[in-house]
Amino acid sequence: MSEGSVRRVRLDDAVDAAIVREISLDARATLAHLSEKVGLSVSAVQSRLRRLESRGIVRGYRPVLDAEALGRPLAAFVEITPLDPAQPDNAPELLAHLSAIEACHSVAGDAAYMLFVRVPTPRDLETLIRDIRAAAQVNTRTTIVLQTFFEARPIEPADYPG
Repeated sequence: MSEGSVRRVRLDDAVDAAIVREISLDARATLAHLSEKVGLSVSAVQSRLRRLESRGIVRGYRPVLDAEALGRPLAAFVEITPLDPAQPDNAPELLAHLSAIEACHSVAGDAAYMLFVRVPTPRDLETLIRDIRAAAQVNTRTTIVLQTFFEARPIEPADYPG
């Protein structure tokens, strides 16, 4: 598979799709809960879940954390574009050490990448932007998030819409 190509793994059936849907709603759902929702025995659900994990469809389980409670209430999107279009396209590697960057997306449009960041204060955001510019030799354009209505929504399997 070439770099940048899409690796699509098809779900086996509607039961796998239901399991994926349920764990995307609650990653801590018990096997008993999943069994009840999809109509299979606990052991059958466990076997299917392990197969989904081994195939890379389920890549892990994460807690949903409250950024504000953890001292990072200020969220922003930072678009970055290289100062010199001829410079190497290695911004993700150059920025990986900045822990305030929660996500880095390659995007179409004027910017090369869109970063999602979380920091404690506006002053910390200013420092982070300065660090991003220095580390990756980029211009930035920042949009501060005022309120988030939803994020990290469950992913509905494309093969078996609910």
